[in-house]
Amino acid sequence: MKVELEEKSPTRRELKIEIPAETVKEVFGRIAVKYRNSVTIQGFRKGNAPIEQVKLRYKEEIGNEVIREVVGGNVQKAIDEQGIVALAEPEIHFDDYENLKTDGSTPIKVHVHVEVMCEVPMPNYKGLEAARRVRPVPAEDADKVIEDLRKRGAALLPVEGRKSDSGDTVMVDLVGTFEGDDSKDPITAEGVEITIGDEQIEKSFTENLVGLGEDETKEFSVSYAEDFGSADLAGRTVTYKATVKSIGRIELPELTDEWAQSLEGDYESLKDLREKISKDMETMAKADADARVRNDLVNKLIEENKFEVPRTFVQNQAYNLLNRWAQDLAQRGMDVKNIDQQFMQMILQQQMMPQAELDVVGSMLLEKIGEVEGIEIGEEELNEEILRIANYYRVPTEDVRNSLAADGGMENIRSQVKTRKTIEVMVDHAVIKDEPWVDETEPTPVDAPQRGKKASSEEDDAPAAGAEPVEGGADKKPARGKSGKKD
Repeated sequence: MKVELEEKSPTRRELKIEIPAETVKEVFGRIAVKYRNSVTIQGFRKGNAPIEQVKLRYKEEIGNEVIREVVGGNVQKAIDEQGIVALAEPEIHFDDYENLKTDGSTPIKVHVHVEVMCEVPMPNYKGLEAARRVRPVPAEDADKVIEDLRKRGAALLPVEGRKSDSGDTVMVDLVGTFEGDDSKDPITAEGVEITIGDEQIEKSFTENLVGLGEDETKEFSVSYAEDFGSADLAGRTVTYKATVKSIGRIELPELTDEWAQSLEGDYESLKDLREKISKDMETMAKADADARVRNDLVNKLIEENKFEVPRTFVQNQAYNLLNRWAQDLAQRGMDVKNIDQQFMQMILQQQMMPQAELDVVGSMLLEKIGEVEGIEIGEEELNEEILRIANYYRVPTEDVRNSLAADGGMENIRSQVKTRKTIEVMVDHAVIKDEPWVDETEPTPVDAPQRGKKASSEEDDAPAAGAEPVEGGADKKPARGKSGKKD
């Protein structure tokens, strides 16, 4: 067998393989005999048909089996002999498929494209510059938080002696029928709380529930938009029968020292509450500024150290990003099954693939830095991270450990901590200048390599237990190839 190896790129190898005619002929003859012994041809006892007639009758079947055995086996052998570790299934192409002979009269020639791990260059990560901008915290921001706290402590007091009005919260029983579609089961819901005038409530409900008393019923129709979040309701008209069960009015607590003292957090007065909220928001603003610095440094690391990465890694990460995007849409109430597949492919190619390539490049660069800096994560640091995850989700640490062990996520957590620690090393070597805050709309930051998250602080990021690494691993064994007729 003749094999020529050519390096097409840092991540691509091409093998030109010529399988001798003698090898093909031996396999062809053996498989033909196997067919003769297993098939029945009219006029002959099983196993006694002339071999030439068997070869003619089952030419296509024998030929396909010859190709699978001769090409598949020899391609794998050539890959092994060249010491190549394939990251994905090799792509096999026949040089002249139209004139391919499987009877051993001529050699079989193929060329094989194999994706391999690239050499990660030594990154330039020292002396990178970044601006640290802390967002100012206006006094009114603390007031907004206090107002939210008031709303959480609001009481719903019953209203008596009058009809419902804007601002009231009514509890209603609903029965909805689909107009023009008797096959759909009615919508039924009991004890639904609706605040009249709430911008989050369908306008038709708030308009039709004004002026009703307890136990009064009103019938009205709601026409939903074609792009409504629920696929069952989108583009449909539903006739509702609403029965008011009770009417209430939300009453907010008064802003007093006593109210502030009643809150969880050990506040001495309303002034103390406001001051501590402001201080907490300033701390968060500083943490956000630090997170932006880390994110900017990772972006600059990628920009200044571009190199070719395996396409397989990029595709895997692109699909990870696409899945997260689809999950986010589903959590917002959109039925992702109704999204056009061509649109999904456009999102994948135009948005996810470019982002995925940046993620993979950044991931491999950070891994290289970690090796150079000798960064290792010991059991103590791993235990601290597990405790952080447990505290965040408010579950026992043993539950976190069991979950990670079941999903094989312990090493992923170790990798996350190592990535975070590596970024901190970059920060230590960076030139960071404090600059005034710039209030502008900024692009979505690059996801933190390996995690699909930006390089943020522990305070402002939820732990991602069991997150999958971007690159998927470069220690895979060579995979068996898939054949293709033409390039």
